[in-house]
Amino acid sequence: MIRVADALAALEARADPEKAAEMAAYHKAARPYLGVANPQIDALAKAWRKEVTLDERLALAAGLWDTDIHEARIAAAKLLTQARIRPDDAVWALIASWVPSFDAWAIADHASIAGQKRLVANPARLDQVETWLTHENFWVRRAALVMTLPWTKQNHPKPEELHARDKVLDWCARLAPDREWFIQKAIAWWLRELSKHDADRTRAWLAAHGETLKPFARKEAARHLME
Repeated sequence: MIRVADALAALEARADPEKAAEMAAYHKAARPYLGVANPQIDALAKAWRKEVTLDERLALAAGLWDTDIHEARIAAAKLLTQARIRPDDAVWALIASWVPSFDAWAIADHASIAGQKRLVANPARLDQVETWLTHENFWVRRAALVMTLPWTKQNHPKPEELHARDKVLDWCARLAPDREWFIQKAIAWWLRELSKHDADRTRAWLAAHGETLKPFARKEAARHLME
């Protein structure tokens, strides 16, 4: 078993105060930063995963997240980023419990990548994700799109994958009037990725809803369609 204190000590041993100050200025979220590079966090998380049971991993991830240290939260997300985890209900529940506390893109994106794996493993969880669309915290609304990016990737989607794709396209339409920059950027990201694999659906969405987007988002969404 790896204690939270020991994991923190390993992160702190790699701290770079100068880089920590740069990260705090860049991310703008009021929390402690150690200045540890992402590859170093990744290497630690991979090593820890090999040493613990799933229950221990969940406890370690929860403890690291609760410290509110930037690198510890990144490490917590990386501990749970794995395609095959069985059973995974507790893993999904922990990731979903983090979503309301999202307040910066880096932590939100790492946790959302972990969430992507659990949604692909059990698409029925999309019903829970849909409830995030009306949350007061725009990072929660954004997470609904970032976590569902895997459904933009299939060149030959199965019927159930098409159903999920169309569901999220409907979410994009619902969120399109949202003037928050990060929401507009997330919609554009989703559509841009979809356009690489399903240009027809992307064009149809833009024809129906594109004028609702801010100009920069509309342009970004259509970028690959114009190549």
